[in-house]
Amino acid sequence: MIVTFTANPSLDRTVALPGPLERGEVQRAVSVSQESGGKGVNVSRALVASGLDSVAVLPGGDGDPVLAGLRDHAVPFVSLPIAEPLRTNVALTEPGGVTTKINEPGPTLDESQQEALITLLLERSRGARWVVLAGSLPPGFPADFYSTVTQRLRSTEDGAAPLVAVDSSGQPLAAAVSSGAAGMPDLLKPNAEELAELAAAAGFAPATAEQLEADPEAAARAAATVVRSGVGAVLATLGSKGAVLVTADGAWLATHPPVAAVSTVGAGDSALAGYLLAHGRGAAPADCLRQAVAHGAAAASLPGSTVPAVNQTTPDAVTITALRKD
Repeated sequence: MIVTFTANPSLDRTVALPGPLERGEVQRAVSVSQESGGKGVNVSRALVASGLDSVAVLPGGDGDPVLAGLRDHAVPFVSLPIAEPLRTNVALTEPGGVTTKINEPGPTLDESQQEALITLLLERSRGARWVVLAGSLPPGFPADFYSTVTQRLRSTEDGAAPLVAVDSSGQPLAAAVSSGAAGMPDLLKPNAEELAELAAAAGFAPATAEQLEADPEAAARAAATVVRSGVGAVLATLGSKGAVLVTADGAWLATHPPVAAVSTVGAGDSALAGYLLAHGRGAAPADCLRQAVAHGAAAASLPGSTVPAVNQTTPDAVTITALRKD
Protein backbone atom coordinates (compact mmCIF):
# COMPACT_ATOMS: atom_id res chain seq x y z
CA MET A 1 0.00 0.00 0.00
CA ILE A 2 1.20 3.50 -0.88
CA VAL A 3 -0.45 6.40 0.91
CA THR A 4 -0.25 9.87 -0.58
CA PHE A 5 -0.81 13.07 1.35
CA THR A 6 -1.86 16.26 -0.43
CA ALA A 7 -2.44 19.18 1.91
CA ASN A 8 -3.32 21.57 -0.93
CA PRO A 9 -5.23 19.57 -3.58
CA SER A 10 -6.76 21.21 -6.61
CA LEU A 11 -9.09 20.91 -9.52
CA ASP A 12 -6.65 21.09 -12.43
CA ARG A 13 -8.06 22.69 -15.56
CA THR A 14 -5.97 22.45 -18.72
CA VAL A 15 -6.64 24.81 -21.62
CA ALA A 16 -4.97 23.75 -24.88
CA LEU A 17 -4.08 26.64 -27.18
CA PRO A 18 -3.72 26.34 -30.98
CA GLY A 19 -0.47 28.31 -30.96
CA PRO A 20 1.90 30.21 -28.67
CA LEU A 21 0.39 32.13 -25.78
CA GLU A 22 -0.12 35.76 -26.79
CA ARG A 23 -0.21 38.07 -23.78
CA GLY A 24 -2.94 40.68 -23.90
CA GLU A 25 -4.73 39.04 -26.83
CA VAL A 26 -7.92 37.00 -27.16
CA GLN A 27 -7.24 33.37 -28.02
CA ARG A 28 -9.66 30.50 -28.52
CA ALA A 29 -8.94 27.19 -26.87
CA VAL A 30 -8.64 23.99 -28.85
CA SER A 31 -9.86 21.96 -25.89
CA VAL A 32 -10.44 22.18 -22.15
CA SER A 33 -10.16 19.33 -19.66
CA GLN A 34 -10.07 18.96 -15.89
CA GLU A 35 -8.84 16.38 -13.41
CA SER A 36 -8.58 16.07 -9.67
CA GLY A 37 -5.03 17.13 -8.91
CA GLY A 38 -2.28 18.10 -6.55
CA LYS A 39 1.01 16.21 -6.53
CA GLY A 40 0.01 13.46 -4.12
CA VAL A 41 -3.37 13.01 -5.79
CA ASN A 42 -1.61 12.64 -9.16
CA VAL A 43 0.70 9.98 -7.75
CA SER A 44 -2.26 8.00 -6.40
CA ARG A 45 -4.07 8.33 -9.73
CA ALA A 46 -1.06 6.96 -11.59
CA LEU A 47 -0.56 4.08 -9.16
CA VAL A 48 -4.23 3.07 -9.23
CA ALA A 49 -4.20 3.25 -13.04
CA SER A 50 -1.41 0.64 -12.94
CA GLY A 51 -3.28 -1.65 -10.56
CA LEU A 52 -1.46 -0.77 -7.33
CA ASP A 53 -3.13 -0.20 -3.98
CA SER A 54 -3.00 3.46 -3.07
CA VAL A 55 -5.12 5.81 -0.98
CA ALA A 56 -5.03 9.59 -1.14
CA VAL A 57 -5.35 11.60 2.08
CA LEU A 58 -6.49 15.19 1.60
CA PRO A 59 -8.83 17.91 2.89
CA GLY A 60 -12.11 18.63 1.12
CA GLY A 61 -15.84 18.87 1.57
CA ASP A 62 -17.90 15.87 0.49
CA GLY A 63 -19.37 17.64 -2.52
CA ASP A 64 -16.14 19.24 -3.70
CA PRO A 65 -15.37 18.65 -7.41
CA VAL A 66 -11.90 17.32 -6.51
CA LEU A 67 -13.42 14.50 -4.45
CA ALA A 68 -16.08 13.89 -7.07
CA GLY A 69 -13.34 13.42 -9.66
CA LEU A 70 -11.57 10.87 -7.49
CA ARG A 71 -14.81 8.93 -7.10
CA ASP A 72 -15.38 9.01 -10.85
CA HIS A 73 -11.94 7.47 -11.45
CA ALA A 74 -12.27 4.95 -8.60
CA VAL A 75 -9.26 6.37 -6.75
CA PRO A 76 -9.54 5.47 -3.04
CA PHE A 77 -9.31 8.47 -0.71
CA VAL A 78 -10.04 9.69 2.78
CA SER A 79 -10.74 13.36 3.35
CA LEU A 80 -10.95 15.81 6.21
CA PRO A 81 -14.20 17.77 5.76
CA ILE A 82 -13.67 21.51 5.43
CA ALA A 83 -16.13 24.28 4.63
CA GLU A 84 -14.08 26.15 2.05
CA PRO A 85 -13.87 24.91 -1.55
CA LEU A 86 -10.55 23.53 -2.75
CA ARG A 87 -8.54 25.59 -5.21
CA THR A 88 -8.63 25.51 -8.99
CA ASN A 89 -5.37 25.59 -10.95
CA VAL A 90 -5.21 26.49 -14.64
CA ALA A 91 -2.59 25.24 -17.09
CA LEU A 92 -2.24 26.78 -20.56
CA THR A 93 -0.55 24.39 -22.96
CA GLU A 94 0.95 25.35 -26.31
CA PRO A 95 1.82 23.04 -29.21
CA GLY A 96 5.08 21.30 -28.38
CA GLY A 97 4.24 20.98 -24.69
CA VAL A 98 5.16 24.45 -23.41
CA THR A 99 3.01 24.91 -20.32
CA THR A 100 2.08 28.00 -18.30
CA LYS A 101 0.50 27.34 -14.91
CA ILE A 102 -1.57 29.63 -12.71
CA ASN A 103 -2.02 28.14 -9.25
CA GLU A 104 -4.41 29.47 -6.61
CA PRO A 105 -3.22 29.60 -2.98
CA GLY A 106 -5.86 27.23 -1.60
CA PRO A 107 -8.07 27.44 1.51
CA THR A 108 -6.65 28.36 4.91
CA LEU A 109 -6.62 25.56 7.49
CA ASP A 110 -6.22 26.39 11.17
CA GLU A 111 -4.01 24.51 13.64
CA SER A 112 -6.79 22.15 14.72
CA GLN A 113 -7.49 21.21 11.10
CA GLN A 114 -3.78 20.68 10.48
CA GLU A 115 -3.58 18.35 13.46
CA ALA A 116 -6.70 16.52 12.29
CA LEU A 117 -5.09 15.99 8.89
CA ILE A 118 -1.97 14.55 10.50
CA THR A 119 -4.09 12.23 12.65
CA LEU A 120 -5.99 11.06 9.60
CA LEU A 121 -2.73 10.36 7.77
CA LEU A 122 -1.24 8.45 10.70
CA GLU A 123 -4.34 6.27 10.91
CA ARG A 124 -4.32 5.43 7.20
CA SER A 125 -0.56 4.86 7.05
CA ARG A 126 -0.50 1.85 9.37
CA GLY A 127 1.03 -0.98 7.41
CA ALA A 128 1.84 1.20 4.38
CA ARG A 129 5.08 0.63 2.48
CA TRP A 130 5.45 4.29 1.44
CA VAL A 131 3.91 7.60 2.41
CA VAL A 132 4.25 10.36 -0.17
CA LEU A 133 4.12 13.93 1.17
CA ALA A 134 3.64 16.08 -1.88
CA GLY A 135 2.84 19.52 -3.18
CA SER A 136 2.61 23.02 -1.80
CA LEU A 137 1.21 23.84 1.62
CA PRO A 138 -1.99 25.87 2.09
CA PRO A 139 -1.92 29.29 3.75
CA GLY A 140 -1.30 29.06 7.47
CA PHE A 141 0.81 25.89 7.44
CA PRO A 142 4.30 26.06 8.96
CA ALA A 143 7.17 25.56 6.52
CA ASP A 144 8.44 22.55 8.49
CA PHE A 145 5.10 20.72 8.27
CA TYR A 146 6.48 17.85 6.18
CA SER A 147 9.43 17.24 8.50
CA THR A 148 7.04 17.26 11.46
CA VAL A 149 4.79 14.71 9.74
CA THR A 150 7.81 12.55 8.88
CA GLN A 151 8.88 12.50 12.52
CA ARG A 152 5.35 11.63 13.61
CA LEU A 153 5.21 8.76 11.12
CA ARG A 154 8.47 7.38 12.45
CA SER A 155 7.37 7.53 16.08
CA THR A 156 4.53 5.03 15.64
CA GLU A 157 4.00 2.77 18.64
CA ASP A 158 4.53 -0.47 16.74
CA GLY A 159 7.79 0.74 15.20
CA ALA A 160 6.72 -0.25 11.69
CA ALA A 161 7.18 3.15 10.11
CA PRO A 162 6.67 3.52 6.35
CA LEU A 163 9.27 4.89 3.98
CA VAL A 164 8.69 8.59 3.28
CA ALA A 165 8.99 10.39 -0.05
CA VAL A 166 8.77 14.18 -0.29
CA ASP A 167 8.01 16.15 -3.45
CA SER A 168 7.58 19.85 -2.81
CA SER A 169 9.27 23.19 -3.46
CA GLY A 170 10.38 26.40 -1.81
CA GLN A 171 10.45 26.61 1.98
CA PRO A 172 8.61 23.31 2.65
CA LEU A 173 11.21 21.46 0.56
CA ALA A 174 14.14 23.25 2.20
CA ALA A 175 12.74 22.55 5.66
CA ALA A 176 12.29 18.86 4.84
CA VAL A 177 16.05 18.44 4.39
CA SER A 178 17.24 20.58 7.28
CA SER A 179 15.32 19.03 10.15
CA GLY A 180 17.75 16.45 11.48
CA ALA A 181 17.81 12.71 10.89
CA ALA A 182 14.35 12.00 12.31
CA GLY A 183 12.69 14.30 9.78
CA MET A 184 14.75 13.47 6.68
CA PRO A 185 12.86 11.75 3.84
CA ASP A 186 13.90 8.39 2.44
CA LEU A 187 13.36 9.76 -1.05
CA LEU A 188 13.35 13.31 -2.35
CA LYS A 189 11.98 14.16 -5.82
CA PRO A 190 13.10 17.64 -6.92
CA ASN A 191 13.17 19.03 -10.43
CA ALA A 192 16.32 20.75 -11.71
CA GLU A 193 15.43 24.14 -10.30
CA GLU A 194 14.62 22.72 -6.87
CA LEU A 195 17.78 20.60 -6.90
CA ALA A 196 19.88 23.67 -7.65
CA GLU A 197 18.39 25.49 -4.64
CA LEU A 198 18.82 22.54 -2.29
CA ALA A 199 22.37 21.82 -3.38
CA ALA A 200 23.42 25.46 -3.01
CA ALA A 201 22.03 25.49 0.52
CA ALA A 202 24.05 22.33 1.26
CA GLY A 203 27.29 23.93 0.05
CA PHE A 204 27.37 22.85 -3.60
CA ALA A 205 28.77 25.35 -6.08
CA PRO A 206 25.89 27.50 -7.38
CA ALA A 207 24.35 26.20 -10.61
CA THR A 208 21.24 27.03 -12.60
CA ALA A 209 18.52 24.57 -13.51
CA GLU A 210 19.59 24.85 -17.15
CA GLN A 211 23.17 23.93 -16.24
CA LEU A 212 22.08 20.88 -14.28
CA GLU A 213 19.78 19.71 -17.08
CA ALA A 214 22.63 20.09 -19.59
CA ASP A 215 25.21 18.34 -17.39
CA PRO A 216 23.93 15.17 -15.69
CA GLU A 217 27.29 14.65 -13.96
CA ALA A 218 26.84 18.03 -12.28
CA ALA A 219 23.27 17.10 -11.40
CA ALA A 220 24.54 13.88 -9.82
CA ARG A 221 27.13 15.77 -7.78
CA ALA A 222 24.48 18.26 -6.67
CA ALA A 223 22.14 15.44 -5.64
CA ALA A 224 25.00 13.68 -3.84
CA THR A 225 25.48 16.82 -1.74
CA VAL A 226 21.84 16.50 -0.63
CA VAL A 227 22.21 12.77 0.06
CA ARG A 228 25.26 13.43 2.24
CA SER A 229 23.09 15.76 4.33
CA GLY A 230 21.02 12.74 5.39
CA VAL A 231 18.39 12.17 2.69
CA GLY A 232 18.09 8.52 1.69
CA ALA A 233 17.98 9.06 -2.09
CA VAL A 234 17.37 11.85 -4.57
CA LEU A 235 15.36 11.32 -7.75
CA ALA A 236 15.93 14.51 -9.73
CA THR A 237 13.83 14.97 -12.86
CA LEU A 238 15.55 16.97 -15.60
CA GLY A 239 12.70 17.61 -18.02
CA SER A 240 13.32 16.26 -21.50
CA LYS A 241 16.89 15.35 -20.46
CA GLY A 242 15.63 12.47 -18.31
CA ALA A 243 16.33 12.01 -14.63
CA VAL A 244 19.17 11.30 -12.20
CA LEU A 245 18.99 9.00 -9.19
CA VAL A 246 21.59 9.27 -6.45
CA THR A 247 21.83 7.05 -3.38
CA ALA A 248 24.64 6.46 -0.89
CA ASP A 249 25.77 3.57 -3.10
CA GLY A 250 25.64 5.00 -6.62
CA ALA A 251 24.36 7.44 -9.21
CA TRP A 252 22.59 6.85 -12.51
CA LEU A 253 21.20 8.83 -15.42
CA ALA A 254 18.13 7.64 -17.33
CA THR A 255 17.13 9.05 -20.70
CA HIS A 256 14.17 8.31 -22.96
CA PRO A 257 14.01 8.90 -26.73
CA PRO A 258 12.23 12.18 -27.53
CA VAL A 259 8.44 12.07 -27.36
CA ALA A 260 5.89 14.38 -28.93
CA ALA A 261 5.18 16.47 -25.84
CA VAL A 262 1.54 17.46 -25.40
CA SER A 263 1.46 18.61 -21.77
CA THR A 264 4.06 18.47 -19.01
CA VAL A 265 1.47 18.82 -16.25
CA GLY A 266 1.88 15.89 -13.85
CA ALA A 267 4.92 14.42 -15.60
CA GLY A 268 7.07 14.71 -12.47
CA ASP A 269 4.31 13.18 -10.35
CA SER A 270 4.03 10.30 -12.79
CA ALA A 271 7.81 9.81 -12.62
CA LEU A 272 7.58 9.46 -8.86
CA ALA A 273 4.72 6.98 -9.26
CA GLY A 274 6.81 4.95 -11.70
CA TYR A 275 9.70 4.82 -9.25
CA LEU A 276 7.44 3.66 -6.42
CA LEU A 277 5.78 1.08 -8.65
CA ALA A 278 9.14 -0.47 -9.53
CA HIS A 279 10.39 -0.25 -5.95
CA GLY A 280 7.31 -2.11 -4.76
CA ARG A 281 8.19 -4.90 -7.17
CA GLY A 282 11.67 -5.22 -5.70
CA ALA A 283 13.52 -3.59 -8.59
CA ALA A 284 17.11 -2.42 -8.22
CA PRO A 285 17.65 1.36 -7.93
CA ALA A 286 18.62 1.78 -11.58
CA ASP A 287 15.49 -0.05 -12.70
CA CYS A 288 13.33 2.07 -10.38
CA LEU A 289 14.85 5.06 -12.19
CA ARG A 290 14.12 3.40 -15.53
CA GLN A 291 10.42 3.09 -14.76
CA ALA A 292 10.33 6.63 -13.37
CA VAL A 293 11.58 8.09 -16.65
CA ALA A 294 9.30 5.83 -18.68
CA HIS A 295 6.32 7.07 -16.68
CA GLY A 296 7.37 10.71 -16.98
CA ALA A 297 7.83 10.47 -20.74
CA ALA A 298 4.46 8.78 -21.17
CA ALA A 299 2.75 11.49 -19.10
CA ALA A 300 4.29 14.26 -21.22
CA SER A 301 2.82 12.68 -24.34
CA LEU A 302 -0.73 12.69 -22.92
CA PRO A 303 -3.14 15.65 -22.87
CA GLY A 304 -3.85 17.81 -19.83
CA SER A 305 -2.98 16.23 -16.50
CA THR A 306 -3.70 12.69 -17.71
CA VAL A 307 -1.50 10.11 -15.98
CA PRO A 308 -0.32 6.92 -17.70
CA ALA A 309 -0.86 3.33 -16.68
CA VAL A 310 2.21 1.12 -16.66
CA ASN A 311 1.14 -0.56 -19.92
CA GLN A 312 1.36 2.85 -21.63
CA THR A 313 5.02 3.25 -20.71
CA THR A 314 8.12 2.03 -22.55
CA PRO A 315 10.82 1.23 -19.98
CA ASP A 316 12.73 -0.85 -22.55
CA ALA A 317 13.36 2.37 -24.48
CA VAL A 318 15.11 3.98 -21.51
CA THR A 319 18.90 4.11 -21.45
CA ILE A 320 20.64 3.87 -18.08
CA THR A 321 24.15 5.30 -17.57
CA ALA A 322 26.17 5.02 -14.36
CA LEU A 323 27.53 8.38 -13.19
CA ARG A 324 30.21 9.64 -10.84
CA LYS A 325 28.79 11.49 -7.86
CA ASP A 326 31.98 12.94 -6.37
